[in-house]
Amino acid sequence: MTKLSVNINKIATLRNSRGGNVPNLLKVATDVQKFGAEGITIHPRPDERHIRYQDAFDLLNVVVTEYNIEGNPIPKFMDLVLKVKPTQVTLVPDADDAITSNAGWDTIKHKTYLTEIIAEFKRNGIRTSLFVDPVEAMVTAAAETGTDRVELYTESYATEYEKGNKKGIEPYIRAALEAQKVGLGLNAGHDLSLENIKFFKENIPNLLEVSIGHALISESLYLGLENVVNLYLNKLK
Repeated sequence: MTKLSVNINKIATLRNSRGGNVPNLLKVATDVQKFGAEGITIHPRPDERHIRYQDAFDLLNVVVTEYNIEGNPIPKFMDLVLKVKPTQVTLVPDADDAITSNAGWDTIKHKTYLTEIIAEFKRNGIRTSLFVDPVEAMVTAAAETGTDRVELYTESYATEYEKGNKKGIEPYIRAALEAQKVGLGLNAGHDLSLENIKFFKENIPNLLEVSIGHALISESLYLGLENVVNLYLNKLK
């Protein structure tokens, strides 16, 4: 069964919009794990507009499943991850002012840079994953950096699926097979939803983990958080 890691950035966004501590980020993290999610994901950004750096430390007290921290490996982010020591760090090449992640790494161009960063995290016992587009060459070069996994950037799949074009999954199948060939674990995330997750799961071999935030939290407004977590778990079986 593919693991579900719930990205709780949107909970932090809602909290920060009003000040105070409602909704309570730590309670939500505790609850989604109680409901069956196998991981918690956060993506702190330098301006702390949703997840605050202090949240990353506070979550250590409540995350009992896998703890995944995503972000661009600027010095401040690296320092945070090395102090928190989560289960996994997912490296994402997003700009400081990016609303959300919008591209994967060019693992050929940045291979030396990524190799050095990944080695530092691995020396500290942290599993590494690189956010990549569904391009076989990028997956191949990712393996040469020493990373443990890649996370496929699934926006284009979600866009094509919504249009009714199920052939949009074909690059992801090829990328997944390449990951298997070069010995990398496979994660996926971005714009996955209750509507498109089952088809993705059924067609992608050896999918270890999906990270879902925006859609899951939005769907929960209508269907309830516990119900939505369990709907995803059923679709990922």
